[in-house]
Amino acid sequence: MNVFFLLEEYTDTENWAVTKDIVDIVIDALHNPYKIRPEDECILGEITRQFWARAIQTASLPSQRHFLETFTAYLRAVVVEALDREQGHMRSIDDYLKLRRLTVGVKPSFAICEMGMDLPDEVFYHPVVVELAEISTDLILIGNDMVSYNKEQAAGSEDHNLISTVMLELGLDRGGAIAWAAHYHAELQKRFIDGLAKVPSWGPSVDVLVKEYLDGIAIWPRADTCWSYEGQRSYFGTRGPEIQQTRLVPLLPKADRKAA
Repeated sequence: MNVFFLLEEYTDTENWAVTKDIVDIVIDALHNPYKIRPEDECILGEITRQFWARAIQTASLPSQRHFLETFTAYLRAVVVEALDREQGHMRSIDDYLKLRRLTVGVKPSFAICEMGMDLPDEVFYHPVVVELAEISTDLILIGNDMVSYNKEQAAGSEDHNLISTVMLELGLDRGGAIAWAAHYHAELQKRFIDGLAKVPSWGPSVDVLVKEYLDGIAIWPRADTCWSYEGQRSYFGTRGPEIQQTRLVPLLPKADRKAA
């Protein structure tokens, strides 16, 4: 998660070219965890190399493959996001969700839930398990975009946010867009619960792993919500618990870009 946070700090406001260079460095570091990084390279290369060199000492081989696959997809999507930002491109709701499901970085995070187990590919790629992971991803991205909207609108970087996308496409105000997102979130919760009943059996020894993995996926949206209010890294500072109770978020003033 610390690697994620650093990547965001480096790429959230960069243009396409710089972001692509950073992403290429990080991908190379992941595939070459014992290669000495160039001294003049962005420090993210060495940070990523050290992280992955440690992780592969204990992570199961299936979880390593799944992480590299999903984390690379996340990184490539961050480059697309940077191009959208550079061009001032606003996506439709459907196109936004397709990209946001990658840039939110949830699926590579799910690898944490399976790093201590040999989860078979027939389980990981089973349509029901894939759908549950996708629903959980949507639950997380909706919650994240709702709580991050205020900070992003103040910074003028709200184009890559579900609330802004809904406001633009459906012609809603902020309150209407928030209500739309909350309704969609409630529908997804029901779909997730219903989906759990459709998980097949692969036998006792595998089923116990599947349950642990799906428990992790199910817990993640709630954990992300708790972090958003209780952590002080980004959205609410020290006011998180208060805002969680009142549900009222004072709108931050727009930053003066000329002054910045």
